[in-house]
Amino acid sequence: MHDSQHRIALRIQYDGANFAGSQWQKNGPTIQGALELAVANLTQVSQRVDFAGRTDAGVHATGQIVAFNTGRNLPIQRWIYGLNHFLPSTVAVQSACQVPADFHPRYDASERTYHYHMYVAQQRQPIIDRYAWVVRGPLGIDEIRIGLGKLIGEHDFASFASRPENPGTRRTITEASVRVDGARYCFRFRASAFLPHQVRRMVGLMEQIGRGRIGMDCIDRFLADPRAGTVEPTAPPHGLVLTQVRYAMVIPEEWSFDCEDLCHSQG
Repeated sequence: MHDSQHRIALRIQYDGANFAGSQWQKNGPTIQGALELAVANLTQVSQRVDFAGRTDAGVHATGQIVAFNTGRNLPIQRWIYGLNHFLPSTVAVQSACQVPADFHPRYDASERTYHYHMYVAQQRQPIIDRYAWVVRGPLGIDEIRIGLGKLIGEHDFASFASRPENPGTRRTITEASVRVDGARYCFRFRASAFLPHQVRRMVGLMEQIGRGRIGMDCIDRFLADPRAGTVEPTAPPHGLVLTQVRYAMVIPEEWSFDCEDLCHSQG
């Protein structure tokens, strides 16, 4: 039975290793393609699915928020279990709710949180390498933490972007931190929004600083003279996880989950 239009929002988790990214594209499977196919299979109607943020090929998520319109009035649990029935094993709905008709997961978001996982080892780590950047140490954690502190606040982060952005490249980072548990390094970044590849370039820079390959003053130079794409290297995508998107509107309690425990669960 089809009723008036409803707006359904989902919190989803996915392993991005075998996807060409979150948004639909011609050159490979995407998270959007998998979700839209699942919605069509469940409702018998094709619908566009909007995302809170774009993730690149190989990037994972535990707290991605998506939304779509539907004429089906199904119980919330039916959306969760029904969509999961049709989704591949690497994508799963964690929670769902009905939201106002004008809700957009991207434009209404007030804060996004990313974690980046790094593992220090002298040899390859075939199992860990799927979800963390394995680097050779040692790393200077004090230097990394000082460097992260320089990134906090409002700056022009053009140097950390892969390309110039419209309307601009100024962003405000409210948290840039790292937790260390033995060989595991878990970076956490919070901001209202990030530039393309910004988090991965920030982590790549911290790795270089931690290994003593470049000096701390380089951060000041990159922020004072912002030029697109000048920060290298870009950390690989498989260590990056979108863990949380926050909204000013009232949302389900489960959406506040940002996988803090993942900082200690890799490997």
